[in-house]
Amino acid sequence: MSRWFKPWIRRSLIAATALTVTLGLGACGHRPYGHGPMSEGEWVAASAKMVDRIGSRLDLDATQRQHLQALADTLRAQRAQVAGEPGSGRREVQALFAGERFDLAGAQSLVQRKTSAVQTASPPVLQALATFYDSLKPAQQAKVREFLARERGHGWRG
Repeated sequence: MSRWFKPWIRRSLIAATALTVTLGLGACGHRPYGHGPMSEGEWVAASAKMVDRIGSRLDLDATQRQHLQALADTLRAQRAQVAGEPGSGRREVQALFAGERFDLAGAQSLVQRKTSAVQTASPPVLQALATFYDSLKPAQQAKVREFLARERGHGWRG
């Protein structure tokens, strides 16, 4: 392979990954079937349901539930920071295709803004996750690891 080809592949993969993440984040907060973004009240209700479901599965004590709720609140704040205003992600992506040619500079700017937002918003999420996980007893941690190995991201269904 020539010398220029490897960096080109690497940059293309990074750009494709970043665009995929951006498009995925644009979809976050939207309910299925075109019902639009979730309201703040719906986010709070969904968060409470998630905390209750996980809390019952792991048999969390009051302190552990507080840590889990703090994690949920931090995730909601990160989502708002990364995704921006409801519907803005879709408008930004549509604008990239609005002209006769794809707006490459606009796409790169969008990816850089979203990447920067993720980098800024991630440390509090990671800290909240670490605080929650570290507050779990060894048996509870084992349940989390088992869930992660088994479910592959399908949620705490039962």
